[in-house]
Amino acid sequence: MEEEIRAKLTRAKRIVVKVGTSCLTYANGKLNLNYIERIVRELADLKNQSRDVLLVSSGAIGAGIGKLGLSKKPRTIPEKQAVAAVGQGILIQVYEKLFAEYGHTAAQVLLTREDLINRQRYINSRNTLTTLLKLGVIPVINENDTVAVEEIEFGDNDNLSALVASLVDADLLVNLSDIDGLYTSNPRVNAGAQLISCVERISPEIQCLAEKTDTTLGTGGMKTKLMAAKIAVNTGVSMVIANGQKPGIIHDILNGKKVGTLFPPQPKAMHSRKRWIAFGPTIKGTIVIDEGARDALLNKGKSLLPSGIIQVKGDFEREDIVSVIDEDGNEIARGLVNYCAKDLSKIKGVKTRDIGELLGEIGESEVIHRDNLVIL
Repeated sequence: MEEEIRAKLTRAKRIVVKVGTSCLTYANGKLNLNYIERIVRELADLKNQSRDVLLVSSGAIGAGIGKLGLSKKPRTIPEKQAVAAVGQGILIQVYEKLFAEYGHTAAQVLLTREDLINRQRYINSRNTLTTLLKLGVIPVINENDTVAVEEIEFGDNDNLSALVASLVDADLLVNLSDIDGLYTSNPRVNAGAQLISCVERISPEIQCLAEKTDTTLGTGGMKTKLMAAKIAVNTGVSMVIANGQKPGIIHDILNGKKVGTLFPPQPKAMHSRKRWIAFGPTIKGTIVIDEGARDALLNKGKSLLPSGIIQVKGDFEREDIVSVIDEDGNEIARGLVNYCAKDLSKIKGVKTRDIGELLGEIGESEVIHRDNLVIL
């Protein structure tokens, strides 16, 4: 299977490339111009092959650190926002100049989580990116760190790149870092660690292999890359984690060479709206279900009814996105809930016919309708 998937990568028409801070900057925070020029040259060459190219680039905070002469990464949110404001201008200026030298136009696109939470803004973001591609422009995308709060504290461009790949129906996501891919253990501390060439299923055992990086400037690690891979493969996008320090690595991937760690897409890709439900909005709460409800969702294509609910966690409102887990803590699905947490706590475990008596009014028979439910 791996050989077949890698062979298909040679025909990828729309490619998202994510480059991490560890590749783009030196340890002191200043931009690695030699590296950036090499990446730009590779992407420009892909564009010359009539492929659509989108670049998700970290490095704004790192570039700001270098420009301001700071000795370490700032810790507070206002400091990070200010440093990002300085660095983002530097970063896009470099990209615009280098892409222009190779005859291509770059456009800066700054996104926050809110752009993917709100359905209308999600559609607007999709339309903007696809229009730029139709115009032959190379979008250079980053989180809007100058205004984002939660994104800087908890997010990173690994997840953003996967969401962008899903947003534009990409064929391939290339996630470049300072490591060759996913290993059986941390290769920096275990010389016997083995590179995993292909991951057909992101199982709990695979997720346990992920460890946080200890880099000075980066925010992500293998854990967030696996989260990104889960988004990508469930939305029909192949993903490869590879070492961005190796010259020609993107072309090696697109030539079908066995480099990095490949995550093949799932056979059935989600439609656009269900992608948004599954991976766009922030999860506001959790619903724990029993074995009968689990079977009904996974094997019978049913909606989630109150009778199968054991526990309600979190403080969510009607039409928020919630996570559905089984009694062992495994996430089964995500969906738009028809009841707030307070009301759902009152009707959990009861038959649909009893909802009106418990709430004082007749509500929806389904807690989450099948059309608003995404099985993970």
